[in-house]
Amino acid sequence: MSMKMVILGLLLEKDRHPYEITLVMKERMYDRMIKLQMGSLYYAVDKLAQEGHIEAVETISSNDRPDKTIYRISDKGKALFEQLVIQQIKKTDQVFHPLYMALALSRHIDQGKVEKLLQERIREVEHQVNYAYQVYEEHISIVPRSALHLMYGRYEHNLTELKWLKRLYDDVAARKLSDIGTPLDLQ
Repeated sequence: MSMKMVILGLLLEKDRHPYEITLVMKERMYDRMIKLQMGSLYYAVDKLAQEGHIEAVETISSNDRPDKTIYRISDKGKALFEQLVIQQIKKTDQVFHPLYMALALSRHIDQGKVEKLLQERIREVEHQVNYAYQVYEEHISIVPRSALHLMYGRYEHNLTELKWLKRLYDDVAARKLSDIGTPLDLQ
């Protein structure tokens, strides 16, 4: 996902300082869908400003902190934003989950270790499921439906991963990973 697209989209909502953009991204869980690093966010803001896609509207000075520059999206930025959204919607990238290959080959290592790791992973994903749903619920009254779809989609993805991990865990616990010719229990 494009950092520039996220910045421009959040500036369409209202004028913001880059740090405020970061806070909103974290609050809405966007940081779980895009690699969020302060340096890359500030770099993208600088590039967008240099290219005329955003413009400074106010600088807030403080004696004990660095100046804060508030940005607004320009008409040129609105056009770029539309292009970036369309490009992103058209993308059909393959999903490469970090567990796929490790799990496919995990039958060759100590199943007790795999079982223990899956238990930990399941607990982590259960937390992610609960957190994603909480974020969705907390934002119903304050964000547009487009953002709610994103938040609820994240919840559903986590729920699907949890179901998959639990099914895998059951096979590991039953020491079935090397079985051939038996369909998965998909109930």
